[in-house]
Amino acid sequence: MIKELKTKNANELKEKLAELQKNQFDLRMAKGNGQLTKNHVLKEVRRDIARVKTVIRQQQIEANKAGNK
Repeated sequence: MIKELKTKNANELKEKLAELQKNQFDLRMAKGNGQLTKNHVLKEVRRDIARVKTVIRQQQIEANKAGNK
């Protein structure tokens, strides 16, 4: 998953992040209603969000380095 994230541009990553955050919200609501049977999915989505944020930050750092040279 991380390899395919690194190939995306900033806009695509932001769209993916928004999608994951909406998914996380929906899962939290399902858990609150007692409808979520697979609790491990919440953990997976949370980690996917962290991966996307990490790649976004890495790209920002690389852009800053390239801009300073």
